[in-house]
Amino acid sequence: MTANLHEDEAVGRVVDRLKDAYRDRYGPGAVETTVATARDHFRDAPIRGFIPVLVERRARETLDHHR
Repeated sequence: MTANLHEDEAVGRVVDRLKDAYRDRYGPGAVETTVATARDHFRDAPIRGFIPVLVERRARETLDHHR
């Protein structure tokens, strides 16, 4: 398994968690877009191991502040 595939799977689980956590406030597309934007913020990060955690944190902050 490549590192990128592992990261993709981990970010996919982030999307699933956030869709569930924010289902009463946002549609699935809004969550997916927010996660994609958060991930894009880290696109040039040389160390990829913590990207899913950082993406989830950034996406949650965005979703919490756009009520």
